[in-house]
Amino acid sequence: MARPYYSEPGDRIESTRPVTVSRYRGFIRANHWITALSLILLLISGLAFFHPSLYFLTGLFGGGQNARWLHPVIGVVLFFSFLTMFVQLWRLNMPRPEDTTWIAQIGDVVKGNEENLPEVGKYNVGQKFIFWGMSILIVVLIVSGVMIWEQFFGELVTIPTRRVAVLTHSLAAVAIILVFILHVYAAFWTRGTLRAMTRGTVTGGWAYRHHRKWLRELAGRRQRGPAE
Repeated sequence: MARPYYSEPGDRIESTRPVTVSRYRGFIRANHWITALSLILLLISGLAFFHPSLYFLTGLFGGGQNARWLHPVIGVVLFFSFLTMFVQLWRLNMPRPEDTTWIAQIGDVVKGNEENLPEVGKYNVGQKFIFWGMSILIVVLIVSGVMIWEQFFGELVTIPTRRVAVLTHSLAAVAIILVFILHVYAAFWTRGTLRAMTRGTVTGGWAYRHHRKWLRELAGRRQRGPAE
């Protein structure tokens, strides 16, 4: 059997009356929420250190000292949780021929005229942008974060280098906050998306409207059967 092009092996049509499609397995969903929670905690603790007027946010962590040592530890958790998700999903987030047309018709995306858009696989260009944006920014954050983690790595870099790392870390943090906000907005804007990460399934209508090539591949796999 050929390797799926638009889907993962675990994706499948669970039922036909009504049509219900399995989009994310339990492990992926749990890992996604660990990543999201880690990012939120880093956002809050990072903002507390960003400006004195936001220092009160350290109270959510039990004070400044706790927030100071928890921030880099949570950063490591974020890196490895996202790495786990990256290993599973990177292939389906690679560019596809239809992505160029999708970008060219971005106006239809904003207006919600999806009937004018090309059929896409499990992820559209917007989702791929968020995935790769997160991937790059998390690498920048972990590398720059290690460089400024004085408790364990203070002697590995010079003070001028550490200053550059602090600036890089701050800029990457602002960028990932913007990408995260875009991700959350898109999840609420596209009705039915949150169900995929809470229940693991989507309706057949949702799959047909937003990710038709993905659904067609699953339907073809169902017709052929697991033995082929």
